[in-house]
Amino acid sequence: MLFSLGRRVSRHRLFVLLVWAVLVVGGGALAGDAFDRTVSVADAPAGSESLRASDRLDALDPEGEIVTAVLRGEDFFSPTLRDSATAAMSSIRSLPGVAEVTDAYTAGGAIGDDGRSSLVVVELAVGLSGDEAVATASAVSGLLHGIDAPEVLVGGPLLAEEAFVDRATADAALGEGAAILVLVVLLTLALGSLRIAMIPVVAALAAIAPTLAALGLLARVVDVNEFAVNVVTILGLGLAVDYSLLVVLRLREERTADPTVPLDELIARTVAGAGRAVLVSGLAVTVALVGILALGDPLLSGMALGGAVVVVISTLAGLTLVPATLSLLHRALPSAEARTWARPWAGRAAREGVLVRSTRFAQRRPGVAAVAAAALLMLFAAPVASLALDDSDIRSLPAAAEERRAYEATTTGFTGIGIEPVTVVLDGTIRDAAVTGVLDRIAALPEVADADVVQGLPPEVTAVAFTPTGDSATGPAAQSLVHAVRGLDSPVPLEVTGPAASLIDTRDHLASRLPWALFIVAAASFALLFALTRSVVVPAKALVLAGLTVASTLGVLTAVFGWGWGAPLLGFEPTGTLDVTTPLLIGLLAFGLTMDYEVFLLARITERWRARDLFADPRSANAEAVRHGIARTGPVVTLAAVAICIVFLGFAFGELVAMKEIGVGMVVAVILDVTVVRGLLLPALMTLLGRANWWPGARSVPLVMPEGLPSLETASR
Repeated sequence: MLFSLGRRVSRHRLFVLLVWAVLVVGGGALAGDAFDRTVSVADAPAGSESLRASDRLDALDPEGEIVTAVLRGEDFFSPTLRDSATAAMSSIRSLPGVAEVTDAYTAGGAIGDDGRSSLVVVELAVGLSGDEAVATASAVSGLLHGIDAPEVLVGGPLLAEEAFVDRATADAALGEGAAILVLVVLLTLALGSLRIAMIPVVAALAAIAPTLAALGLLARVVDVNEFAVNVVTILGLGLAVDYSLLVVLRLREERTADPTVPLDELIARTVAGAGRAVLVSGLAVTVALVGILALGDPLLSGMALGGAVVVVISTLAGLTLVPATLSLLHRALPSAEARTWARPWAGRAAREGVLVRSTRFAQRRPGVAAVAAAALLMLFAAPVASLALDDSDIRSLPAAAEERRAYEATTTGFTGIGIEPVTVVLDGTIRDAAVTGVLDRIAALPEVADADVVQGLPPEVTAVAFTPTGDSATGPAAQSLVHAVRGLDSPVPLEVTGPAASLIDTRDHLASRLPWALFIVAAASFALLFALTRSVVVPAKALVLAGLTVASTLGVLTAVFGWGWGAPLLGFEPTGTLDVTTPLLIGLLAFGLTMDYEVFLLARITERWRARDLFADPRSANAEAVRHGIARTGPVVTLAAVAICIVFLGFAFGELVAMKEIGVGMVVAVILDVTVVRGLLLPALMTLLGRANWWPGARSVPLVMPEGLPSLETASR
């Protein structure tokens, strides 16, 4: 099938390129819809107690978005400041979309503890659309910044969220732009031709454009978060480059093996040889993303949907767009030894690649290599035992961000205003003895620092905001308070909401869904690898190795971000935690990428094993197949790993801590997988297992060659 596909793509290359051109142009024209329709998703899972209670409060006493500002650096009673602030408040109240303004000059607002600051709280009208709320908040911010005060810090949840999204978008644009430039240079040096180097980059852009259009359509049906766009671009760039390199280097290999073969035949052999790995790899990564969908998290689901679409389109690009382009530009692809302007050092004695050298060592001393590599990975994984999870809050923004500084100035500079509370909602009037009894028991808990009755609710409902001790709305004290309240034997129905409750509900929800997600991913990956190798042992080993890679990656992340080891280099303030969704997102993405490289190598190893001399010693034939597969695929894996690390590094050095975690995590996963796992552990274990790798292979298994190629009878003993 793949052989026929390759032949047709070559023969109808202009038509294939035209179809892709239409997809890219159409996708580019509709891509803006993806950005316009993305929305912020709920902080807690659907149906959770914290979300139910929050929605109930919103329905009983609707409130608009809040903009806050701290005016500081000048004596509160300064005439100039008083006149300027009074005029600004009047202008803000006259803005369409503003519901209420509370300030210390005209409406009895809070004065700072130092007497040189005051707090402004602006509530926007209920019912504004997202764009209308942002526009109104921006107008309010402009008027506040016009106040004649030494320092005006404007923030609030809406503006903080917008700042987070804007910085994430800017980080992604800068990181991806720099990554593309570096990729072009790297691929030009490695492949020896600028035109050939552009093929993987063009394939990536061709995959991303229609995916963004599809994401815009998906956003009409389901909620898609803004960060799904980042996942689409990063996966599209990384995987499309991987698949393109696999096809390009396989074409060079096939042409070197038989320079006289006609072009259509050459492309057909290339697609038949590399296409199987591209197809299985694409399915493996898609399976990992489906596992994310199984978690049922509103933030991760949008990312998974977009990611799955871009993987499918990247796979199609690797099977059609890249071969069609190569059929036009194949003469521009120099041989491995050819010296070109981009590769003037070519033609000298070639050195063995890193993977080939490490494979030789692993096969000479397989026991030592396997034990040492496994011990190293487990050492890296050890910090996972101290992994702590939290929601990404205002601390994810850079310390210099105005929205973060406004929040910190509000929570530390005004008596009675602290971190977000744990809110308890009870059915019953506050004059009911049963209700007051429960509230008194909660107020007596050691984790409670303060309490305020929520105003504006119907008399049959009582809600009290309990400020937890500690300096974090989701810290240990706040979480302990949530658990304590939920564990009370209450005579009246109650529900708990707030940031700490949302974090606990999210964590518990993900923990309950995780086994199902892991089962789906493991079972599907096992089936794919079994279809590729016809072995039970090889897929089982691959799952174990992928698990080691993920565990060691999360261990390194815990040390870098949780323990703060990477703070000086990466420029962030450690909080002792990772974002609650980061380990799952990185774990499943890392699993998908490790399976990606596993498939690349196993496809060639299996191909060589099936084509072995039937009368050769099985152990020697197995060892030779491992060497051959890694030698032939090693350059692809190494170059692809370097390329994808360049892509992820753009995120690692961005401004947002959550994006840094993803970038660093994926770089660590790729490096560990390519060096320790693929370079040492895989060849060592396959050498130790010998013929057992291919159990329960049939006694005689013919190698099914693509149509048009001479058949080769093989067997597995």
